[in-house]
Amino acid sequence: MFDVIAIGNLNYDITLLVERFPEFHEKVIAKRAHFGLGGAAGNTASWLAHMGVKVGFIGAVGNDEIGEAHINYFKKIGVDVGGIKVVNEHSGIAISLIKGEDKRIVKHLGANAYRDVDFEYLSKARHIHMSSNPKELIEKTANFAFENGISVSLDIGEAEVPKSVEDRITYLLMNEDEFKRKYGSLEKIHDVKAKNVIITLNGGGAMVRDDKGKVFEIRGLSAEVVDSTGAGDAFDAGFIYGILKGWELRDAAKLGTLLAYLTVQKVGARSAIIPLEEIKKIAEELNLGLPF
Repeated sequence: MFDVIAIGNLNYDITLLVERFPEFHEKVIAKRAHFGLGGAAGNTASWLAHMGVKVGFIGAVGNDEIGEAHINYFKKIGVDVGGIKVVNEHSGIAISLIKGEDKRIVKHLGANAYRDVDFEYLSKARHIHMSSNPKELIEKTANFAFENGISVSLDIGEAEVPKSVEDRITYLLMNEDEFKRKYGSLEKIHDVKAKNVIITLNGGGAMVRDDKGKVFEIRGLSAEVVDSTGAGDAFDAGFIYGILKGWELRDAAKLGTLLAYLTVQKVGARSAIIPLEEIKKIAEELNLGLPF
């Protein structure tokens, strides 16, 4: 059995920090560069594993050095790789150009396009988390989870929330810009059919609407943003850890905010990952009052 099975992309991230974006046919020199494993669901799974959560993963990688690196990394940190397919396709790639808080990303799905749901594997989960998945996979997974009494979190990103299963999503997560593009103003949070809605706010913090219709905000932590890559994935990990432990949604979101705060101060999606004991220490130093 797994506490969480995550479903989503596994990418190789190339992150370049630049003073300005290049013009047409122009080359610019990056002031900093970072190379490392990424993918939204993979980032969340990595945080959770470091926090002592038993994690499984459903995804796909290529039969190449990047795919091998993903498998070896997960094995090293304790994420089960039984749900990861190895296919004869290049592993996924994500290239980011970052100028301050402005970010431009180019992705190649590669092997990620070949992942599919293994229901036997999925049945071993207490909770399922999805990030960056196609509509059909979200629908199949949400229906299976609902029929088997498994809670589901969905970080929908830029994709549309499938209407057929919106009310079967236990926790719907997205950032403020994504929410406004989909639903309009933040006041529309009551119109979303998912049981609980969590919106990470620009500048830090979060807005939460629980299954009773109550809405509240979590104050953000002030940090100088070096690279926001993976901040939402880190938030998801903190939030999921909290709900697995039976915390109030307010405290779960507060832990998510803390992990996002740590992430934006480093270059790279997984550079800020630390063990649970270190997270507890920082939470105490910041007087967050979390019920660890």
